[in-house]
Amino acid sequence: MDGESKRVLEYLTEVEVAAEDVLTTKQQIVDLDTKRNKNREALNALKNEVSDSEKVKVCFGSVFIKFPKLKMTEMIQKDQKQLDMEINDLRKGLKAKVNRLNEMQGKPELRGYNLSPLSSDEIKAINGLLKK
Repeated sequence: MDGESKRVLEYLTEVEVAAEDVLTTKQQIVDLDTKRNKNREALNALKNEVSDSEKVKVCFGSVFIKFPKLKMTEMIQKDQKQLDMEINDLRKGLKAKVNRLNEMQGKPELRGYNLSPLSSDEIKAINGLLKK
């Protein structure tokens, strides 16, 4: 292979690795979101179908363990917060990975892609200004 062919091959390999990284991150987000939805379903089932004094059976791996409803609710809510943080971190990293991939391919940076939602304090301030 001559030098130019090697450079083209290296470039295509780098782009393929960057694209694979983007796809892997997207799949991780989907998997974590699926787990988060299952947790949400479990919280609703605990809230609506089980009395407060009743113990619930929980499957950890291949073992079922009885836990008090309140303790289980706390554990699921803690897991939900952890999943939310992981998903947000992956989404932030995904933006940088997509921008890097676009840069490698010679595409322009995505416009409006780095926007973030308003916080509750900012929304309250805007609503306060609009009511005047």
